[in-house]
Amino acid sequence: MTTISITAPRRSRTEARLIRALALWRDAIRIGEAGAAPVLDLLIRLWLAQSFWVSGIVKVSDWDAALYLAAQEYPVSWMDPVLAAWLGVTIELVGPVLLALGLATRFAAIPMLILALVVQYAYLPLESNLHQAVLFGWYAVMGAGPISLDRRIARGIEDTAVPLARPVARLFAAVTRFAGPAYQLFLRYWIAAVFFASGLVKISDFDSTVFLFQTEYSVPILPPVLAAYMSTAAELGCSALIVLGLTARPAALALIGLTLVIELTYQHHVDHLTWMALLGLIVLRGPGLLSLDALARHWLQHRFPSPADLPFSAFGDLPHVVIVGAGFGGVAAARALRHAPCRVTLIDRHNYHLFQPLLYQVATAGLSPADIATPIRGMFRDQANARILLGRVTGVDAAKQAVLVGEQAVPYDYLVLATGARHAYFGHDEWEPTAPGLKKIEDATDIRRRLLLAFERAEGAADATERLEQMTFVVVGGGPTGVELAGAIAELARHGMKRDFRTIEPAFARVLLIQSGSRVLPTFPEALSAAAARALQALGVELLLDSTVEAIDETGVVVGGTRIAARTVFWAAGVMASPAAKWLQAECDRAGRIKVRPDLSVPGLPNVFAIGDTAWSEGGDGKPVPGLAPAAKQAGAYVARLIRSRLEGRPAPAPFRYRHLGSLATIGRRAAVADFGWLRLSGPMAWWLWGAVHIAFLAGMRNRIAVALDWFWAYLTFRRSTRLITGDERG
Repeated sequence: MTTISITAPRRSRTEARLIRALALWRDAIRIGEAGAAPVLDLLIRLWLAQSFWVSGIVKVSDWDAALYLAAQEYPVSWMDPVLAAWLGVTIELVGPVLLALGLATRFAAIPMLILALVVQYAYLPLESNLHQAVLFGWYAVMGAGPISLDRRIARGIEDTAVPLARPVARLFAAVTRFAGPAYQLFLRYWIAAVFFASGLVKISDFDSTVFLFQTEYSVPILPPVLAAYMSTAAELGCSALIVLGLTARPAALALIGLTLVIELTYQHHVDHLTWMALLGLIVLRGPGLLSLDALARHWLQHRFPSPADLPFSAFGDLPHVVIVGAGFGGVAAARALRHAPCRVTLIDRHNYHLFQPLLYQVATAGLSPADIATPIRGMFRDQANARILLGRVTGVDAAKQAVLVGEQAVPYDYLVLATGARHAYFGHDEWEPTAPGLKKIEDATDIRRRLLLAFERAEGAADATERLEQMTFVVVGGGPTGVELAGAIAELARHGMKRDFRTIEPAFARVLLIQSGSRVLPTFPEALSAAAARALQALGVELLLDSTVEAIDETGVVVGGTRIAARTVFWAAGVMASPAAKWLQAECDRAGRIKVRPDLSVPGLPNVFAIGDTAWSEGGDGKPVPGLAPAAKQAGAYVARLIRSRLEGRPAPAPFRYRHLGSLATIGRRAAVADFGWLRLSGPMAWWLWGAVHIAFLAGMRNRIAVALDWFWAYLTFRRSTRLITGDERG
């Protein structure tokens, strides 16, 4: 088998730095367009909607005054006043609702645009009317942003039986494509003209400008003369740049800062908010195709193409980075190689990335598996240098530099092993069929089935002893997974199943948490462990501390020589790394984790790296790096940075140093513990923080929204939305 050369295309150091700078700039723009632009779009729509809707409500509440205005103040010569009043109120009441929802946004924006112009030129000329008209024109031409119903249904509505759906959709797309750049040009010229005129007024009577800065403006950090010079130069220079569309985003951002300073230090005016919104559209949506920025971007992409701009076939001669495992570490490494001069193959036996910290919620019927799993191909849809390979890795041929995927050998130049961990039963693998662990979606749905079946069997049991055994649940292991699982089971029994059964009372279920150590959550500070223990006991969970499980079978467990009758046992006591160490014949610890070097490479194999639960490494404090999602993500990003430095001929980064961001664990619906080192929380405040953090770190907006809605509904109603018993009923 031949291997690919590790030599990257030769570029000068200046070119490499320029390409890196361009990549960072593109990423910043992409983050702004994907993250901030939709929010700004939504806020503008809501702001416009509320102003018009309030006006409509006022007119409806005093219909005689509305008729008077239509007849006397701003009459339409070719329309009856009563009809004009009805039409105006209808536009002000219906249009804002559609605009706020982002539903039929263009159809809503056009009549609101006309109404704003009628008010401006037939009744009361105000700058705010023109500002509103410009923004309505934006939505008529560009449509609503991603946070809108229009965007959500755009793909499907073209193929529906709705009359004229496809021609109208194509017409709107054509309007945006051809009229959009012209409207962006108009917007730039209009904004620049106002700020340029303000700058000319200041420079024409500069003594008065300085006097204003001395007496009216309160900018203590700058001398008045310097503040006057800088303000005038900003208005004149940034206006010119915006007109040309040259570095338009930074220029618009500078004018936003100037407007904000005026708002805070000199004069409060409602139009300032509008100006910042209009400038924000340039910052986040760009100056458009009719700009020097667009020409410069086209030339730079042609002269210094980014890997993200090339088709995958163009990466055939570049070094090959193979990443095994699409967990937190593997995904982080693949994403960090987005702009690297290499091709990336991400291999996983599943086609989805799993958010493991919320697996226990699937296991206790709180969430659906789809809520915490994201298709991998969707995550890397826009990363041109990455491909996804579905398959189970069975070994690594280090001599030939190839990963074995079934019968296929995938050659690599760099290999990143992020294969995760599995359950460890400390030499008692025979316990696994009876006491399943929680590492995969299949594990979660199996636990959910066993949990729900236990209550169903208790309901149908004729013998009181059997009923008690069916309603006794044992969780082995007092770490975060065990604590969260035990708390969720207790909460489900006491609240989620209330009034569902006729023979049994689920609230009488017995939940036991067995921990071999002296306290639960042993990696947390003692005070937080004690708080977690109190929260568990408040839910009715029985804690068996300093207790060792000696036997597990289908009828119960033996703990410290005492038998506990229980038909349902769950394992959360230990994990073992994947067989990656055996593949490489590498040194490992008792849990099977590869002992890696400070740069996370495998000893003797400098181009092979192990991260996450696959590796054993020391942090900056000399302690082993914990098997947490943030640690895996940091390791993945570090390895990608190291590989990229080698590919580009740059010095290698310093050895990996794990930065502990904090630990979180939740117990039921009101309690959690949070340890950030400098800040330790417990109780409801920690619970809200835990929820916010977990929603934020989910992959995909759809998952974040679905989980937030499910949690909100369950929190208000105590109902679990996914209490489905699926699969084989045995076990």
